[in-house]
Amino acid sequence: AMAARGGGDSDSDSVGGGAGRALPPHSPSGAVLQTVEMHTGGEPLRIVPRLEAAERAAAAGLSLLSLRREVAARHDHVRRALMHEPRGHAGMYGAVVVRGAAAADGADLAALFLHCAGYSAMCGHAVMALGRFALDYGLVAAPTRPETAVRLRCPCGPVTAFVPWDGRRSGNPVRFHSVPAFAAATDLPIDVPGHGKVVVDIGYGGTFYAFLSTEQLGLDVCSSKTRDLVSAASAVTEAVKKQFKLHHPESEDLAFLYGTILTDGKDAFSEEPTTNICVFADEQVDRSPTGSGVTARIALQYHKGLIQLEQSRTFQSSTTGSLFTGKAVK
Repeated sequence: AMAARGGGDSDSDSVGGGAGRALPPHSPSGAVLQTVEMHTGGEPLRIVPRLEAAERAAAAGLSLLSLRREVAARHDHVRRALMHEPRGHAGMYGAVVVRGAAAADGADLAALFLHCAGYSAMCGHAVMALGRFALDYGLVAAPTRPETAVRLRCPCGPVTAFVPWDGRRSGNPVRFHSVPAFAAATDLPIDVPGHGKVVVDIGYGGTFYAFLSTEQLGLDVCSSKTRDLVSAASAVTEAVKKQFKLHHPESEDLAFLYGTILTDGKDAFSEEPTTNICVFADEQVDRSPTGSGVTARIALQYHKGLIQLEQSRTFQSSTTGSLFTGKAVK
């Protein structure tokens, strides 16, 4: 993960090389938000270190899932301003850091996850970036060498990131222990308009995804056009939503299909990488292999007996070639 700082426009910036010509100042009533820009495996993360409205709501005793609903209902302009153009783009992703009351129960910080279409319950690539952010910005009281455990509260539950620490700054590689993952459905027949009947698996890794090989759709995850993969994955997502009812054992707020992950079909254990592409929310493409998606895919592979405990697999993004490794640990 790499980081850089970004802030609001300054009213002292000059334009066109003309001395004394200043950009229009911010509206006095407008909010100024500082962000920290990071990425994990090519997938961006725009971090908001502090959002006062979220902290006030959290201090009133809202759970993180309730806080997610509150921010969506009353402060969605923040998400739109930071995720959409001109400040964001079609692939932007974000996280609002919530400290204080919301990070109780032994956590170092809590986080809300933002994307171009709304809010997620979990994000693995964000957890890895937030682990480094927490160390470098002093949010962990007593970091330890050579690795520090950073405890995060996500809307889906508690997650722990493990981050290299040299006594001065964070490093790579970062790993994390997710919330309990599980197989929600396997070999589920779904009728997809334009593609006919396909068979999907549905896994949970902090949020739900549908999984199927691109071969079933007449495509190749490595060589087909991204636009064709996105269209096919979106059609699968919509079909699954209409034909299968999800359930989460802890909260129905978590019982939603986040997206579809198309794979090369190589689910049995191998030392070679297996490639996938994740299409989530409103046809948004993850440039990393997808942390929560990898977690859900590992749960499915373990459930089917295709991998064993502690067997590490490598997962590759078809769009950027970036790699995540993952394994079932218990």
